[in-house]
Amino acid sequence: MNRYDVLRRPIVTEKSTYQSGKLGQYAFEVAPRATKAQIKDAVENIWNVQVARVNVLVAPRKRAKRGRYGRRTVVRSEQYKKAIVTLAPGQTIEF
Repeated sequence: MNRYDVLRRPIVTEKSTYQSGKLGQYAFEVAPRATKAQIKDAVENIWNVQVARVNVLVAPRKRAKRGRYGRRTVVRSEQYKKAIVTLAPGQTIEF
């Protein structure tokens, strides 16, 4: 798997912004078959930083009810794999 195929997109939320600023942790959506070693290599090679730790989790599907024109429908989002990458002290990533 190519290193650019491993990382899909950065996840930018209030929580991830706090983690990147204070804790040196960055969140990424990654390929479903990506391993911790592949994620670590991809981040190190793309941004030239040292990765201290990689945590991986699978975000479950979420259900929501949306209504339009008197109809209530159930909408589901897909599950995705998420990686939280902790960098070595003093290292940062600029997006």
